[in-house]
Amino acid sequence: MRISNLFAVAVAAGMMGWAGCTTPTGVKSGPIKAATFNFLQDLSSKKSDFADNKKVVHEIIQKAITDHLAEKGVARAAGDVDVKVAYLLIVGNNVSTMAINDFFGYGRDDAQLAEKAHKAYAVDNKNPDYFEAGTLVIDVLDARSFKLLMRNHVTKPILRDAPVAVREARIREAVDETLKNLKFAK
Repeated sequence: MRISNLFAVAVAAGMMGWAGCTTPTGVKSGPIKAATFNFLQDLSSKKSDFADNKKVVHEIIQKAITDHLAEKGVARAAGDVDVKVAYLLIVGNNVSTMAINDFFGYGRDDAQLAEKAHKAYAVDNKNPDYFEAGTLVIDVLDARSFKLLMRNHVTKPILRDAPVAVREARIREAVDETLKNLKFAK
């Protein structure tokens, strides 16, 4: 079970902030009333498949998010739920940036977020050394109105060829950091 270096490393890395565009990189609405959640529909089956084994990486991310929300008293469920969770991965280096939006949904400004990341990674970055960074954006949406209730992100350097256990730990750290200020009302 081998995951493509660029994709696996990006996810394993974790994720920093941008400023100066109309697409919000952070949204906080106060405590969210929710007891159940599920993820937005997987869009990857609607697109051509890359050589990457994204399914395994998505499973790791979703487990980390599920575990984090369970610790806050919000259970993953099928059917009618209180909130939906969407996430976007953005992978970049000094030259190019790629967004992996399989669980981010349609019409949700992923291109603008990737553009912001590219500006931070490649345009505004003064570091002359080669680098790779990954950004994880997590949104929490009202399941009925699809109103954005919370958006946060984290950016971290990418680790190349990290073992699965290290990758899982880095993803959990990135999820925990991204969702640390998320509060739920009882």
